[in-house]
Amino acid sequence: MNKMERVLVKGNEAIAEAAIMAGCRFYAGYPITPQNQIPEYMSWRMPEVKGVFIQAESELAAINMVLGASLTGVRAMTSSSSPGISLKMEGISYLAGLELPAVIVNMQRGGPGLGNIQGSQGDYFQAVKGGGHGDYKLIVLSPSTVQEAIELTMESFDLADIYRIPVMILSDGILGQMMEPAIFKRIPQREIPPKDWILDGCKGREPRSLYSLMMAVGALERHNWHLLEKYKIIEKKEKKYELYEVEDAEILIVAYGIVGRISKGAVKLGRADGKKIGLIRPITLWPFPYEIIDELSKKAKKILVVEQSLGQMVEDVKLSVSDKTKVSFYGRPGGGVPSPEEIYEQIK
Repeated sequence: MNKMERVLVKGNEAIAEAAIMAGCRFYAGYPITPQNQIPEYMSWRMPEVKGVFIQAESELAAINMVLGASLTGVRAMTSSSSPGISLKMEGISYLAGLELPAVIVNMQRGGPGLGNIQGSQGDYFQAVKGGGHGDYKLIVLSPSTVQEAIELTMESFDLADIYRIPVMILSDGILGQMMEPAIFKRIPQREIPPKDWILDGCKGREPRSLYSLMMAVGALERHNWHLLEKYKIIEKKEKKYELYEVEDAEILIVAYGIVGRISKGAVKLGRADGKKIGLIRPITLWPFPYEIIDELSKKAKKILVVEQSLGQMVEDVKLSVSDKTKVSFYGRPGGGVPSPEEIYEQIK
C-alpha cells in the first residue's frame, strides 16, 4: 500500500493499518461482528512488522494480554464490539488504575444483550461514564469518516502514552464496514515523555513495581486524587469538535460519529429551505466539549440531539446549556439509521 496515494479501504482495515503506522506492535483480540476485519488484518500484518498478534481464548484474556504488553512499554491494542467490550470492562478499569496506555476499539452493534450486528451508538454511557468499577476515565474519540478514523487512531496512541491512560475509539458497524477513499499519512507525532515506569528488568537500577491493589490507609484515596488531577489536564487540553454552519444558526444539531455525518445532510436540506440550521459534532466524547455547546446555545433558539440510541449523549448536552435553551432528542435504537430527511422532518 502506497501510504501517500488515496486508496479505497474499509473502515476496520484502515484502523488496523493506522495502528501499525502509529507503532502498535502488540494486538490481542477475539472475533465478533462487525469488527472482525481488524483481527483478521492484524493476523497477517503484525508478523510483517515484527509485531505480535494473538487471537485470545476470550475477550477477558485479550484485554489482560494488552495490559501485560503495555507494562513492558510496547504500544498495544485490542478491538471488539459491544458485548465483547462489556467483557473487557474489568481489564479496562485495571489499565486505568495502573495508568497504563492502551488503545481499545469498539465497533458498536445493536443491543442490549447480543442484539444484532447493525451499527449502533448504545455504548456511549459505557465509554464516557466508566463502564467498569471505580472512579476512572478514558479518552474517547469518535470518527465520522474513514479518513478521520485513520488520523484519530494514530493520535490515540500518542494520547495514551502522553497521559498514561487507555484511549477508546468509539465507532460503529457502519463505519467499520463502509469503504471510502483515504490517505495513509502519519500525522505529526506528539512529544512522548520517556517511559521510565515500564517493567523491563532492573539490571543497573532499582527494581520497579506497578500495582493497583492499594491496601495502606489512604493510599487509594491519594491515587484517585492524583488521577483526577490528570483528568483535569486532559479536559483542559484535549477537547475536539467540528462546527458546521453554526455562525448564524438558530437551531443546532448535536450528533457524533456516523450520525454527525448524516446530520450534515439535514443541515444542507434546511439551509436550502432558508432555515438557519447548524451542527456541532463532538469528536472527543470524553473530554466532552461542554463549553462550545454552551456558548453556541446562547445564540440558538433550540438544540436537537440525534443519536443511534434511545438517548445517552443528550444528557451531556443538557448539562452543557442553561435551562433557557430547549434541548430536544431524536433517536433510532437497535441499529436503526436516521436519514437526513428524517432528521430534517424532526426540525420542521
